[in-house]
Amino acid sequence: MGIDFEVTDKIAKIVINRPEALNSMTQPMYADLSKAWIEVRDNPDIWVAVVTGAPQPNRPPERQVFTAGADLKSMNRDRGVHQYWQTQRAPILNRGLEVWKPVVCAVNGLCLAGGMTLLMATDIRIASEHAMFDLSEVKRGILPGNGGTQRTIQQLPYAIAMEMLLLARRLTAARAAHFGLINEVVPHDKVMEVAMERAHELASMAPLAVRAIKELAVRGQYMPLDEGLRMEHMMQDKLLTTEDGKEGSRAFVEKRKANYQGR
Repeated sequence: MGIDFEVTDKIAKIVINRPEALNSMTQPMYADLSKAWIEVRDNPDIWVAVVTGAPQPNRPPERQVFTAGADLKSMNRDRGVHQYWQTQRAPILNRGLEVWKPVVCAVNGLCLAGGMTLLMATDIRIASEHAMFDLSEVKRGILPGNGGTQRTIQQLPYAIAMEMLLLARRLTAARAAHFGLINEVVPHDKVMEVAMERAHELASMAPLAVRAIKELAVRGQYMPLDEGLRMEHMMQDKLLTTEDGKEGSRAFVEKRKANYQGR
């Protein structure tokens, strides 16, 4: 039990696996999750990642939990002041680790707290019809860290974001899709199937181009347009020199499927 990690056909599958505690995450689990994300970032044989939560066998579909976020009972609240400046300590996806490979999130139940901040750091999001989305840290006298206060306001309309952050109101899957927080709502038993379909679609694309596009899209939100356009131009020039860039052009001319190698 903890963080399960496996790689098949260029796709890394990460499972938050602590069903007896609603997939809440302990300090050791966060450390393992950090290692998993670093492996996704650094392993050239990984082109896409999928993250999900382990199902809880004794709970009906409408009461399943993707993850309840951090297990507050296990958190070390007596940390030394020096750790305040260790901003890259145990990096995870939602705490600033730069992973330019695409990440699919399969939300198979209630998405709470750290589950929400993880969701908002992913790229393609598939949710169960029974999924619910919740940032209720304010009720416990704390704030939704690891990007909760930052990405919520970026990814949802202002009033809806404030409703979640300040009033701890939940979003249903249908409402989350309406506001663009998730891509698709599917039957509960189809969540992983659809998520893996999207992962295989992503793995069929030119991986270097995918990473360039993701980085440009993410960084472009925070830079002036002229700088973004310049960065885009430079990355395009780089892609045109790659084997995949040449293969894509050849395949188009020859009317065949491209055979990308990530080079």
